[in-house]
Amino acid sequence: MKEGSYVIELSEQAGYKVSDMLKDEENPEKLYLRIGVQGGGCSGFTYGMGFEDEKKEDDTELELHGIRILVNEKDAPLIRGLQIDYKESMMGGGFTIHNPNATATCGCGTSFRTATNEGAPEKC
Repeated sequence: MKEGSYVIELSEQAGYKVSDMLKDEENPEKLYLRIGVQGGGCSGFTYGMGFEDEKKEDDTELELHGIRILVNEKDAPLIRGLQIDYKESMMGGGFTIHNPNATATCGCGTSFRTATNEGAPEKC
């Protein structure tokens, strides 16, 4: 996958939250935010976001709101156009994800499948 060949949108609010979370980590200047998917969930794939300090050969690096983001080339087709936001409410806060590639999602919104890939659904 070529640099810049797809777009992930990270809202300003999500960027603030990730930056805030990075401050609590040891050596935050060395960390990347990895965004990806794995098989599972009711619909076939689940999203994953977490910090790591190693960029792999098949990763594409993006920078949004000053945050270095990694996406593995195998995950890129499933999350092309992904929109990540962070919402606060009286019940707390959390990241929300909109994936234009998803053709089905579960009730909780954390798993999905696409028109061309069903993943590995689990019984819920």
